[in-house]
Amino acid sequence: MVNTAAQKTAEKGMESAIVRALGARSVVLVGMMGAGKSSVGRRLAGRLGLPFVDADNEIEDAAGMTIAEIFAEHGEPYFRAGEARVIARLLDGGPQVLATGGGAVMNQQTRDLIKIKGISVWLKADVEVLLRRTRRRTDRPLAERMKELLPQREPVYALSNLVVQSRDEPHDTIVEEVIEGVAKHLGVAGHSEEAS
Repeated sequence: MVNTAAQKTAEKGMESAIVRALGARSVVLVGMMGAGKSSVGRRLAGRLGLPFVDADNEIEDAAGMTIAEIFAEHGEPYFRAGEARVIARLLDGGPQVLATGGGAVMNQQTRDLIKIKGISVWLKADVEVLLRRTRRRTDRPLAERMKELLPQREPVYALSNLVVQSRDEPHDTIVEEVIEGVAKHLGVAGHSEEAS
């Protein structure tokens, strides 16, 4: 499919309308590690002309150590409390595209804040896709841990405003689906699909 000049203009118009409709709210990407929150999030932010923020990077910067080091030195409850504080601070800085850590929305207060200050998008990926994408990362949980976490987290992820299937397609395809889903959720007219 070739993007015509008219189609590109229509897409820019829709993207501008999305940003206007968001106001101070953020587009918040949730899902498991390996779902593509950072890679899709960067492209989505570029398309919308918004800043991209990765909550995990912000947590590491604030703590002056990696997430693995925080877990090892202080434990998960300490990490989760810090994560909730950082996400609350970030949500006050919208509009933006915000990628959250895999367990961030397990915190009820964080979910409540996202509901008020954002539009949540679950990048849902099958376990095989997640395992393939995280296999080479030494700081990521093993396959058994992933299979243990999925059934706990998926019902909470499913509370998101939108669900977009993250799969082995070009990132720009997933970004387009997120944009169309957010536009529909916000009631923004002029979806780009009629110009295909």
